[in-house]
Amino acid sequence: MSPPARLQAMAPVGGIALSRVVREQVEGKVPCDFDDMGEHRVKNIERPLHVFFVKGAGQAETEMRSAKSPRRLSVCVLPFANMSGDVEQNYFSDGITEDIITDLSKVSALLVVARNTAFQFKGRNVDASQVARQLRVDHILEGSVRKAGGRVRITAQLIDGTSGGHVWAERYDRDLNDIFALQDEISEAIVKALKLTLLLEERKAIEQRGTKNPEAYNFYLMARQLYLAGQITSLRGSEAIIRLCKGAIKIDSNYALAWALLALTQAVRTADLSPDRGLEAANRAVALDSSLAEGHVAKGRVQSNLRRFDEAAKEYEIALSLDPELPEANMNAGHFYCGQRNFGRAIPLLEKADALSSTANPAVLLMFMYRATHDKEGELSAASRLLARAEAILAQEPDNTNAMGFLALALAALGKGERARGIINRGVLLEPDNVVTRINFTRAYALLNDVEAAIAMMQEISTTWPALRVGEYLAIADNTVLADAPSFKTLIAGMRAS
Repeated sequence: MSPPARLQAMAPVGGIALSRVVREQVEGKVPCDFDDMGEHRVKNIERPLHVFFVKGAGQAETEMRSAKSPRRLSVCVLPFANMSGDVEQNYFSDGITEDIITDLSKVSALLVVARNTAFQFKGRNVDASQVARQLRVDHILEGSVRKAGGRVRITAQLIDGTSGGHVWAERYDRDLNDIFALQDEISEAIVKALKLTLLLEERKAIEQRGTKNPEAYNFYLMARQLYLAGQITSLRGSEAIIRLCKGAIKIDSNYALAWALLALTQAVRTADLSPDRGLEAANRAVALDSSLAEGHVAKGRVQSNLRRFDEAAKEYEIALSLDPELPEANMNAGHFYCGQRNFGRAIPLLEKADALSSTANPAVLLMFMYRATHDKEGELSAASRLLARAEAILAQEPDNTNAMGFLALALAALGKGERARGIINRGVLLEPDNVVTRINFTRAYALLNDVEAAIAMMQEISTTWPALRVGEYLAIADNTVLADAPSFKTLIAGMRAS
Protein backbone atom coordinates (compact mmCIF):
# COMPACT_ATOMS: atom_id res chain seq x y z
CA MET A 1 0.00 0.00 0.00
CA SER A 2 1.41 3.40 -0.97
CA PRO A 3 2.01 6.07 1.72
CA PRO A 4 -0.96 8.21 0.61
CA ALA A 5 -3.26 5.19 0.64
CA ARG A 6 -2.03 4.21 4.10
CA LEU A 7 -2.74 7.70 5.36
CA GLN A 8 -6.26 7.65 3.98
CA ALA A 9 -6.87 4.26 5.56
CA MET A 10 -5.49 5.27 8.92
CA ALA A 11 -6.67 8.85 9.29
CA PRO A 12 -9.79 8.05 11.34
CA VAL A 13 -8.08 5.55 13.65
CA GLY A 14 -7.59 6.78 17.20
CA GLY A 15 -9.20 10.12 16.34
CA ILE A 16 -5.96 11.53 14.88
CA ALA A 17 -6.39 13.72 11.83
CA LEU A 18 -3.35 14.73 9.81
CA SER A 19 -2.98 18.21 8.45
CA ARG A 20 -3.30 18.89 4.72
CA VAL A 21 0.35 19.91 4.45
CA VAL A 22 1.59 16.67 6.04
CA ARG A 23 -0.51 14.64 3.61
CA GLU A 24 0.95 16.62 0.73
CA GLN A 25 4.48 16.07 2.06
CA VAL A 26 3.90 12.33 1.98
CA GLU A 27 2.42 12.51 -1.51
CA GLY A 28 5.45 14.46 -2.70
CA LYS A 29 3.60 17.69 -3.45
CA VAL A 30 5.40 19.69 -0.77
CA PRO A 31 9.15 19.36 -0.09
CA CYS A 32 9.99 18.08 3.36
CA ASP A 33 13.69 18.87 3.52
CA PHE A 34 14.15 21.54 6.19
CA ASP A 35 17.20 23.03 7.85
CA ASP A 36 18.01 22.39 11.49
CA MET A 37 16.24 24.52 14.07
CA GLY A 38 19.60 25.75 15.33
CA GLU A 39 23.02 26.02 13.71
CA HIS A 40 23.43 22.33 12.85
CA ARG A 41 22.06 21.50 9.38
CA VAL A 42 21.10 18.00 8.36
CA LYS A 43 19.06 16.25 5.71
CA ASN A 44 15.96 14.36 6.67
CA ILE A 45 16.46 11.00 8.31
CA GLU A 46 13.10 10.28 6.80
CA ARG A 47 11.35 7.09 5.95
CA PRO A 48 8.11 8.66 4.64
CA LEU A 49 5.74 8.89 7.57
CA HIS A 50 6.76 5.70 9.33
CA VAL A 51 3.57 4.78 11.15
CA PHE A 52 3.90 4.80 14.93
CA PHE A 53 1.01 7.15 15.55
CA VAL A 54 -1.98 4.84 15.36
CA LYS A 55 -2.92 1.53 16.89
CA GLY A 56 -2.91 -1.06 14.11
CA ALA A 57 -0.90 -0.27 10.99
CA GLY A 58 -3.71 0.16 8.47
CA GLN A 59 -7.41 0.15 9.08
CA ALA A 60 -8.14 -2.36 6.32
CA GLU A 61 -5.57 -4.81 7.65
CA THR A 62 -6.97 -4.40 11.18
CA GLU A 63 -10.51 -5.11 10.01
CA MET A 64 -9.35 -8.24 8.16
CA ARG A 65 -7.56 -9.52 11.26
CA SER A 66 -10.53 -8.78 13.52
CA ALA A 67 -12.83 -10.73 11.21
CA LYS A 68 -10.71 -13.83 11.78
CA SER A 69 -10.16 -13.46 15.54
CA PRO A 70 -12.67 -13.28 18.43
CA ARG A 71 -13.63 -9.84 19.69
CA ARG A 72 -11.66 -8.74 22.74
CA LEU A 73 -13.42 -7.44 25.83
CA SER A 74 -12.70 -3.80 26.70
CA VAL A 75 -12.39 -1.95 30.01
CA CYS A 76 -11.80 1.58 31.26
CA VAL A 77 -10.06 1.98 34.61
CA LEU A 78 -11.35 5.21 36.11
CA PRO A 79 -8.98 7.12 38.44
CA PHE A 80 -9.25 5.64 41.90
CA ALA A 81 -10.54 8.18 44.42
CA ASN A 82 -8.16 9.36 47.12
CA MET A 83 -9.96 8.73 50.41
CA SER A 84 -7.00 9.64 52.64
CA GLY A 85 -8.34 13.09 53.52
CA ASP A 86 -5.10 14.62 52.23
CA VAL A 87 -4.89 15.97 48.66
CA GLU A 88 -1.13 15.45 48.76
CA GLN A 89 -1.83 11.71 48.70
CA ASN A 90 -3.32 12.02 45.19
CA TYR A 91 0.00 10.86 43.76
CA PHE A 92 -0.49 7.48 45.45
CA SER A 93 -4.06 6.82 44.28
CA ASP A 94 -3.13 8.00 40.77
CA GLY A 95 -0.08 5.73 40.81
CA ILE A 96 -2.18 2.73 41.83
CA THR A 97 -4.60 3.49 38.98
CA GLU A 98 -1.79 3.82 36.44
CA ASP A 99 -0.25 0.54 37.53
CA ILE A 100 -3.56 -1.31 37.19
CA ILE A 101 -4.01 0.17 33.70
CA THR A 102 -0.50 -0.97 32.81
CA ASP A 103 -1.06 -4.44 34.27
CA LEU A 104 -4.35 -5.01 32.45
CA SER A 105 -2.81 -3.73 29.20
CA LYS A 106 -0.46 -6.71 29.33
CA VAL A 107 -3.41 -9.11 29.00
CA SER A 108 -3.68 -9.93 25.30
CA ALA A 109 -7.39 -10.81 25.51
CA LEU A 110 -8.31 -7.39 26.90
CA LEU A 111 -8.49 -3.89 25.39
CA VAL A 112 -7.74 -1.18 27.97
CA VAL A 113 -8.55 2.51 27.54
CA ALA A 114 -5.45 4.74 27.64
CA ARG A 115 -4.54 6.66 30.79
CA ASN A 116 -5.20 10.07 29.29
CA THR A 117 -8.75 9.15 28.27
CA ALA A 118 -9.50 7.58 31.64
CA PHE A 119 -8.07 10.47 33.65
CA GLN A 120 -10.35 13.03 31.99
CA PHE A 121 -12.97 11.74 34.44
CA LYS A 122 -10.82 12.33 37.52
CA GLY A 123 -12.67 14.14 40.30
CA ARG A 124 -15.98 13.97 38.45
CA ASN A 125 -19.13 12.29 39.71
CA VAL A 126 -19.88 10.11 36.70
CA ASP A 127 -22.32 7.34 35.88
CA ALA A 128 -20.40 4.18 34.95
CA SER A 129 -22.91 3.09 32.29
CA GLN A 130 -22.79 6.52 30.67
CA VAL A 131 -18.98 6.46 30.59
CA ALA A 132 -19.07 2.96 29.09
CA ARG A 133 -21.40 4.14 26.33
CA GLN A 134 -19.32 7.24 25.68
CA LEU A 135 -16.08 5.25 25.40
CA ARG A 136 -17.76 2.20 23.84
CA VAL A 137 -16.28 -0.23 26.35
CA ASP A 138 -17.76 -3.35 27.91
CA HIS A 139 -16.74 -2.70 31.51
CA ILE A 140 -15.74 0.05 33.92
CA LEU A 141 -13.38 -0.47 36.85
CA GLU A 142 -13.66 2.09 39.63
CA GLY A 143 -12.39 2.20 43.18
CA SER A 144 -10.80 4.12 46.00
CA VAL A 145 -7.54 4.19 47.94
CA ARG A 146 -7.04 5.09 51.58
CA LYS A 147 -3.41 5.26 52.74
CA ALA A 148 -2.65 5.96 56.38
CA GLY A 149 0.59 5.22 58.16
CA GLY A 150 1.74 1.76 57.19
CA ARG A 151 -1.68 0.56 56.03
CA VAL A 152 -3.54 0.82 52.74
CA ARG A 153 -7.18 0.06 51.97
CA ILE A 154 -8.25 -0.38 48.36
CA THR A 155 -11.81 -0.96 47.21
CA ALA A 156 -12.50 -1.91 43.60
CA GLN A 157 -15.57 -2.81 41.61
CA LEU A 158 -15.95 -4.01 38.05
CA ILE A 159 -19.18 -2.78 36.45
CA ASP A 160 -20.97 -4.12 33.38
CA GLY A 161 -21.14 -1.21 30.95
CA THR A 162 -24.53 -2.23 29.55
CA SER A 163 -26.53 -3.16 32.64
CA GLY A 164 -24.64 -1.12 35.24
CA GLY A 165 -24.53 -4.20 37.46
CA HIS A 166 -21.53 -5.35 39.47
CA VAL A 167 -19.50 -8.11 37.86
CA TRP A 168 -17.02 -8.20 40.72
CA ALA A 169 -16.27 -6.15 43.84
CA GLU A 170 -13.77 -6.48 46.67
CA ARG A 171 -12.19 -4.56 49.53
CA TYR A 172 -8.57 -5.06 50.52
CA ASP A 173 -7.07 -3.93 53.82
CA ARG A 174 -3.36 -4.64 53.90
CA ASP A 175 0.02 -3.61 55.19
CA LEU A 176 1.68 -1.13 52.83
CA ASN A 177 4.53 -3.61 52.36
CA ASP A 178 2.02 -5.85 50.54
CA ILE A 179 1.14 -3.22 47.92
CA PHE A 180 2.74 -5.07 45.00
CA ALA A 181 1.10 -8.41 45.81
CA LEU A 182 -2.16 -6.53 46.24
CA GLN A 183 -1.94 -4.95 42.78
CA ASP A 184 -1.21 -8.36 41.27
CA GLU A 185 -4.21 -9.81 43.12
CA ILE A 186 -6.55 -7.11 41.83
CA SER A 187 -5.44 -7.55 38.22
CA GLU A 188 -5.78 -11.32 38.40
CA ALA A 189 -9.20 -11.04 40.04
CA ILE A 190 -10.44 -8.84 37.20
CA VAL A 191 -9.13 -11.25 34.59
CA LYS A 192 -10.86 -14.12 36.40
CA ALA A 193 -14.12 -12.17 36.73
CA LEU A 194 -14.10 -11.56 32.97
CA LYS A 195 -13.52 -15.29 32.41
CA LEU A 196 -10.30 -14.61 30.52
CA THR A 197 -7.16 -16.72 30.46
CA LEU A 198 -4.00 -15.13 31.84
CA LEU A 199 -1.04 -16.56 29.96
CA LEU A 200 2.11 -17.48 31.87
CA GLU A 201 4.21 -14.79 30.18
CA GLU A 202 1.48 -12.21 30.88
CA ARG A 203 1.43 -13.16 34.55
CA LYS A 204 5.21 -12.75 34.71
CA ALA A 205 4.99 -9.36 32.94
CA ILE A 206 2.38 -8.13 35.43
CA GLU A 207 4.56 -9.15 38.36
CA GLN A 208 7.49 -7.05 37.08
CA ARG A 209 7.26 -3.87 39.16
CA GLY A 210 10.80 -2.57 38.80
CA THR A 211 11.29 -2.63 42.54
CA LYS A 212 10.19 -4.78 45.47
CA ASN A 213 10.63 -1.96 47.97
CA PRO A 214 7.42 -0.03 48.81
CA GLU A 215 9.36 2.99 50.06
CA ALA A 216 11.34 3.30 46.81
CA TYR A 217 8.07 2.87 44.90
CA ASN A 218 6.49 5.65 46.97
CA PHE A 219 9.35 8.05 46.17
CA TYR A 220 9.06 7.21 42.48
CA LEU A 221 5.30 7.82 42.46
CA MET A 222 5.83 11.26 44.00
CA ALA A 223 8.48 12.09 41.40
CA ARG A 224 6.29 10.87 38.56
CA GLN A 225 3.36 12.95 39.79
CA LEU A 226 5.52 16.08 39.64
CA TYR A 227 6.70 15.09 36.17
CA LEU A 228 3.14 14.56 34.90
CA ALA A 229 2.19 17.96 36.35
CA GLY A 230 4.86 19.58 34.16
CA GLN A 231 7.15 20.49 37.06
CA ILE A 232 10.15 19.10 35.18
CA THR A 233 10.50 22.43 33.39
CA SER A 234 10.86 24.58 36.50
CA LEU A 235 14.08 24.74 38.48
CA ARG A 236 12.44 23.96 41.82
CA GLY A 237 10.19 21.28 40.35
CA SER A 238 13.01 19.50 38.55
CA GLU A 239 15.18 19.63 41.65
CA ALA A 240 12.35 17.97 43.61
CA ILE A 241 12.01 15.23 40.97
CA ILE A 242 15.75 14.60 41.09
CA ARG A 243 15.77 14.41 44.89
CA LEU A 244 12.89 11.95 44.90
CA CYS A 245 14.44 9.77 42.18
CA LYS A 246 17.74 9.74 44.03
CA GLY A 247 15.85 8.83 47.18
CA ALA A 248 14.29 5.86 45.39
CA ILE A 249 17.65 4.83 43.95
CA LYS A 250 19.35 5.08 47.34
CA ILE A 251 16.85 2.52 48.66
CA ASP A 252 16.94 0.33 45.54
CA SER A 253 19.93 0.95 43.29
CA ASN A 254 18.46 -1.38 40.63
CA TYR A 255 15.24 0.61 40.14
CA ALA A 256 15.43 1.23 36.38
CA LEU A 257 12.33 3.44 36.18
CA ALA A 258 13.76 5.80 38.79
CA TRP A 259 17.08 5.96 36.91
CA ALA A 260 15.19 6.71 33.67
CA LEU A 261 13.16 9.56 35.18
CA LEU A 262 16.30 10.95 36.82
CA ALA A 263 18.09 10.92 33.46
CA LEU A 264 15.20 12.54 31.62
CA THR A 265 14.93 15.29 34.22
CA GLN A 266 18.66 15.97 34.10
CA ALA A 267 18.49 16.02 30.30
CA VAL A 268 15.62 18.50 30.23
CA ARG A 269 17.44 20.77 32.69
CA THR A 270 20.71 20.18 30.75
CA ALA A 271 23.97 21.30 32.38
CA ASP A 272 22.31 23.14 35.25
CA LEU A 273 21.84 20.05 37.35
CA SER A 274 24.08 17.38 35.82
CA PRO A 275 27.57 17.80 34.30
CA ASP A 276 26.98 14.83 31.95
CA ARG A 277 23.41 15.98 31.19
CA GLY A 278 21.97 12.71 32.45
CA LEU A 279 24.06 10.28 30.39
CA GLU A 280 25.26 8.23 33.37
CA ALA A 281 21.72 7.80 34.70
CA ALA A 282 20.35 6.94 31.23
CA ASN A 283 23.06 4.33 30.65
CA ARG A 284 22.28 2.81 34.04
CA ALA A 285 18.54 2.62 33.28
CA VAL A 286 19.15 0.86 29.94
CA ALA A 287 21.74 -1.48 31.45
CA LEU A 288 19.33 -2.51 34.21
CA ASP A 289 16.42 -3.14 31.82
CA SER A 290 16.97 -2.82 28.08
CA SER A 291 13.27 -3.61 27.48
CA LEU A 292 12.20 -0.46 29.34
CA ALA A 293 11.10 2.14 26.79
CA GLU A 294 11.47 4.97 29.32
CA GLY A 295 15.21 4.31 29.58
CA HIS A 296 15.70 4.62 25.84
CA VAL A 297 13.59 7.80 25.77
CA ALA A 298 15.84 9.36 28.40
CA LYS A 299 18.98 8.26 26.59
CA GLY A 300 17.63 9.66 23.33
CA ARG A 301 17.03 13.03 24.98
CA VAL A 302 20.53 13.04 26.47
CA GLN A 303 22.18 12.11 23.15
CA SER A 304 20.22 14.81 21.38
CA ASN A 305 21.42 17.39 23.93
CA LEU A 306 24.98 16.22 23.30
CA ARG A 307 24.29 16.68 19.56
CA ARG A 308 24.83 13.00 18.84
CA PHE A 309 21.86 12.94 16.51
CA ASP A 310 22.34 9.48 14.97
CA GLU A 311 22.54 7.90 18.43
CA ALA A 312 19.49 9.88 19.58
CA ALA A 313 17.42 8.73 16.59
CA LYS A 314 18.39 5.12 17.29
CA GLU A 315 17.31 5.34 20.94
CA TYR A 316 13.98 6.94 20.08
CA GLU A 317 13.19 4.30 17.48
CA ILE A 318 14.01 1.56 20.01
CA ALA A 319 11.69 3.22 22.56
CA LEU A 320 8.86 3.47 20.02
CA SER A 321 9.26 -0.15 18.98
CA LEU A 322 9.17 -1.27 22.63
CA ASP A 323 6.12 0.81 23.56
CA PRO A 324 4.47 2.68 20.68
CA GLU A 325 1.72 3.89 23.04
CA LEU A 326 4.07 5.55 25.55
CA PRO A 327 3.32 9.31 25.57
CA GLU A 328 6.91 10.19 26.56
CA ALA A 329 8.31 8.21 23.63
CA ASN A 330 6.05 9.91 21.07
CA MET A 331 6.53 13.35 22.63
CA ASN A 332 10.32 13.26 22.90
CA ALA A 333 10.81 11.58 19.53
CA GLY A 334 8.51 14.16 17.95
CA HIS A 335 10.46 16.94 19.65
CA PHE A 336 13.71 15.49 18.30
CA TYR A 337 12.50 15.17 14.70
CA CYS A 338 11.06 18.66 14.95
CA GLY A 339 14.58 19.89 15.79
CA GLN A 340 15.83 18.03 12.72
CA ARG A 341 13.15 19.81 10.66
CA ASN A 342 11.81 16.42 9.69
CA PHE A 343 8.19 17.49 10.08
CA GLY A 344 6.79 14.58 8.10
CA ARG A 345 8.13 12.29 10.82
CA ALA A 346 7.56 14.63 13.75
CA ILE A 347 3.95 15.67 13.21
CA PRO A 348 2.35 12.19 13.37
CA LEU A 349 4.36 11.38 16.52
CA LEU A 350 3.26 14.60 18.20
CA GLU A 351 -0.35 14.20 17.09
CA LYS A 352 -0.30 10.79 18.75
CA ALA A 353 1.40 12.20 21.85
CA ASP A 354 -1.30 14.87 21.99
CA ALA A 355 -3.98 12.17 21.88
CA LEU A 356 -2.27 10.05 24.54
CA SER A 357 -1.00 12.70 26.93
CA SER A 358 -2.71 15.07 29.34
CA THR A 359 0.02 17.71 28.89
CA ALA A 360 -0.07 20.64 26.50
CA ASN A 361 3.49 20.17 25.22
CA PRO A 362 2.67 18.31 21.97
CA ALA A 363 0.17 20.98 20.89
CA VAL A 364 2.83 23.68 21.38
CA LEU A 365 5.25 21.99 18.99
CA LEU A 366 2.48 21.16 16.54
CA MET A 367 1.43 24.80 16.44
CA PHE A 368 4.92 25.89 15.42
CA MET A 369 5.45 23.03 12.97
CA TYR A 370 2.22 23.79 11.16
CA ARG A 371 3.30 27.43 11.11
CA ALA A 372 6.65 26.44 9.57
CA THR A 373 4.88 24.48 6.84
CA HIS A 374 2.53 27.44 6.16
CA ASP A 375 -0.49 25.39 7.19
CA LYS A 376 -2.71 28.03 8.80
CA GLU A 377 -5.55 25.59 9.36
CA GLY A 378 -3.25 23.20 11.21
CA GLU A 379 -1.70 26.02 13.23
CA LEU A 380 -5.05 27.38 14.40
CA SER A 381 -6.32 23.88 15.19
CA ALA A 382 -3.27 23.18 17.36
CA ALA A 383 -3.58 26.61 19.00
CA SER A 384 -7.23 25.98 19.84
CA ARG A 385 -6.38 22.61 21.39
CA LEU A 386 -3.56 24.24 23.31
CA LEU A 387 -5.91 26.95 24.58
CA ALA A 388 -8.45 24.40 25.83
CA ARG A 389 -5.75 22.24 27.49
CA ALA A 390 -4.05 25.21 29.19
CA GLU A 391 -7.34 26.64 30.47
CA ALA A 392 -8.33 23.25 31.88
CA ILE A 393 -5.01 22.96 33.73
CA LEU A 394 -5.31 26.48 35.15
CA ALA A 395 -8.86 25.81 36.28
CA GLN A 396 -7.44 23.11 38.55
CA GLU A 397 -4.09 24.81 39.29
CA PRO A 398 -4.41 28.63 39.03
CA ASP A 399 -0.70 29.16 39.82
CA ASN A 400 0.66 26.68 37.22
CA THR A 401 3.12 28.87 35.31
CA ASN A 402 3.84 26.18 32.72
CA ALA A 403 0.18 26.31 31.73
CA MET A 404 0.42 30.11 31.65
CA GLY A 405 3.21 29.84 29.09
CA PHE A 406 1.07 27.55 26.96
CA LEU A 407 -1.95 29.82 27.35
CA ALA A 408 0.03 32.92 26.32
CA LEU A 409 1.24 31.10 23.17
CA ALA A 410 -2.25 29.96 22.23
CA LEU A 411 -3.75 33.40 22.81
CA ALA A 412 -1.01 35.07 20.77
CA ALA A 413 -1.48 32.64 17.87
CA LEU A 414 -5.23 33.24 17.96
CA GLY A 415 -4.77 37.03 17.93
CA LYS A 416 -5.84 37.68 21.53
CA GLY A 417 -2.90 39.96 22.37
CA GLU A 418 -4.27 41.86 25.35
CA ARG A 419 -5.14 38.75 27.30
CA ALA A 420 -1.81 37.13 26.35
CA ARG A 421 0.14 40.07 27.81
CA GLY A 422 -1.83 39.87 31.04
CA ILE A 423 -0.98 36.17 31.40
CA ILE A 424 2.71 36.89 30.71
CA ASN A 425 2.91 39.58 33.39
CA ARG A 426 1.26 37.29 35.91
CA GLY A 427 3.50 34.32 35.11
CA VAL A 428 6.75 36.29 35.39
CA LEU A 429 5.72 37.54 38.84
CA LEU A 430 4.74 34.08 40.08
CA GLU A 431 7.77 32.10 38.91
CA PRO A 432 10.61 34.13 37.40
CA ASP A 433 13.05 31.17 37.35
CA ASN A 434 11.04 28.89 35.01
CA VAL A 435 13.12 29.01 31.83
CA VAL A 436 10.64 27.03 29.68
CA THR A 437 7.83 29.39 30.60
CA ARG A 438 10.09 32.36 29.84
CA ILE A 439 10.90 30.91 26.44
CA ASN A 440 7.20 30.44 25.71
CA PHE A 441 6.47 34.00 26.82
CA THR A 442 9.20 35.20 24.44
CA ARG A 443 7.64 33.20 21.62
CA ALA A 444 4.26 34.71 22.45
CA TYR A 445 5.72 38.21 22.15
CA ALA A 446 7.25 37.22 18.81
CA LEU A 447 3.86 35.97 17.56
CA LEU A 448 2.40 39.33 18.64
CA ASN A 449 5.13 41.06 16.58
CA ASP A 450 6.42 42.80 19.76
CA VAL A 451 10.15 42.69 18.99
CA GLU A 452 11.17 44.98 21.86
CA ALA A 453 9.46 42.89 24.55
CA ALA A 454 10.79 39.64 23.05
CA ILE A 455 14.39 40.92 22.99
CA ALA A 456 14.14 42.16 26.58
CA MET A 457 12.99 38.74 27.77
CA MET A 458 15.69 36.99 25.72
CA GLN A 459 18.34 39.12 27.39
CA GLU A 460 17.00 38.11 30.81
CA ILE A 461 17.05 34.43 29.78
CA SER A 462 20.64 34.62 28.51
CA THR A 463 21.76 36.15 31.81
CA THR A 464 19.93 33.66 34.03
CA TRP A 465 20.46 30.55 31.90
CA PRO A 466 23.88 30.84 30.20
CA ALA A 467 23.83 27.10 29.36
CA LEU A 468 21.28 27.63 26.57
CA ARG A 469 22.81 27.47 23.08
CA VAL A 470 22.53 30.01 20.29
CA GLY A 471 20.48 27.52 18.28
CA GLU A 472 17.75 27.56 20.91
CA TYR A 473 17.42 31.32 20.59
CA LEU A 474 17.26 30.99 16.81
CA ALA A 475 14.46 28.46 17.28
CA ILE A 476 12.46 30.93 19.36
CA ALA A 477 12.60 33.50 16.57
CA ASP A 478 11.96 31.02 13.76
CA ASN A 479 9.10 31.96 11.40
CA THR A 480 8.38 35.23 13.23
CA VAL A 481 9.23 38.89 12.61
CA LEU A 482 11.88 38.53 15.31
CA ALA A 483 14.16 36.53 13.00
CA ASP A 484 14.84 39.53 10.75
CA ALA A 485 14.91 42.20 13.46
CA PRO A 486 18.29 44.06 13.67
CA SER A 487 18.17 44.00 17.49
CA PHE A 488 17.81 40.20 17.44
CA LYS A 489 20.73 39.82 15.03
CA THR A 490 22.83 42.00 17.34
CA LEU A 491 21.89 39.85 20.34
CA ILE A 492 22.85 36.63 18.52
CA ALA A 493 26.15 38.13 17.29
CA GLY A 494 27.01 39.09 20.86
CA MET A 495 26.23 35.59 22.12
CA ARG A 496 28.42 34.00 19.45
CA ALA A 497 31.27 36.35 20.27
CA SER A 498 31.17 35.62 24.02
